[in-house]
Amino acid sequence: MSNTAPEGHPIHTLMEEHVSLTKYADNLVTLSEELKQFNDYKAAVQQLTKISEIVTVLRDSQKHYLREENVVFPYLEKYGITGPTAQMWNEHDQVRATEKEIIRLIKGASGIEYSDFAYQLVSNCRNLRETLLSHFHKENNILFPMALQNFTDEEWEKTLEQFSQIGYCGFSPQSAKDLIVEASEAGGGEIKDGQIDTGSGKLSPKEMIAMLDSLPVEITFVDKNDIFRYFNKIKDQIFARTVASVGLPVQNCHPGKSVHKVNEIIAAFRSGKKDEVSFWIPLGDKFVYIRYFAVRDASGEYLGCMEVTMDLNKFADIKGEKRLMD
Repeated sequence: MSNTAPEGHPIHTLMEEHVSLTKYADNLVTLSEELKQFNDYKAAVQQLTKISEIVTVLRDSQKHYLREENVVFPYLEKYGITGPTAQMWNEHDQVRATEKEIIRLIKGASGIEYSDFAYQLVSNCRNLRETLLSHFHKENNILFPMALQNFTDEEWEKTLEQFSQIGYCGFSPQSAKDLIVEASEAGGGEIKDGQIDTGSGKLSPKEMIAMLDSLPVEITFVDKNDIFRYFNKIKDQIFARTVASVGLPVQNCHPGKSVHKVNEIIAAFRSGKKDEVSFWIPLGDKFVYIRYFAVRDASGEYLGCMEVTMDLNKFADIKGEKRLMD
């Protein structure tokens, strides 16, 4: 399939990125195969340097896959096209696994016998190239035509917005980078059919309240007039908050000795001087982390201040990793 989408179109961008990634994969194979003519790492330093530069590109390429997985695939699935997207995502994971192995080999190069290193690197680089060639052919000739056939103009506009949000790669076409589209204020808090349109999804008030109360952090909100308007109701509150305080000036909710600091923070938020302030204190058996955030709308207008509080001791013993399926 030829790239029939115009410059700046999401499909044009993805397909041009395919061309660039294929070239990088070809170069990776060529450079890795050149390693076989040397007997040690020192002699192969020039090739290894160039390979490391391409590995940096591989890290940057993750935005390409994220745009497909989190924007293009979901829209396709709304049209009942689920099998191809599942397969493409699986192949993305295969690409990531191979890239991770290449990166591991490069990082630990001096720790293994040179001949073993060269053999393993060549094998993985060839595997990466073959996987990408097959994968890109399927996307270019099967998946992308499905998108072009089904997506509405509005969905393409939203795709551009979300592509801009995720970001582009260093090798993305300039036409994409020049067309950064700011997210629209779709929804903006409108309530229709019993649901609140947040602009990034719709929730019933019951769902929203339950979700906020399920968070492992305490949240309070003070409006633009410094009035305490909201707190979520979680188990084991760090700081006591009551409905009786809602509707009062926030200054009335703090000890007199700290009111000046509260006013300083709010003034900095209101003026735009700051967007966030953090501090942490020991409190009994807890180590409390407190963050204040300026809350602004899409145009930058100050709407109020949000406080988020959590006990860091709950996370102090976390080490290593625990994956979703563990």
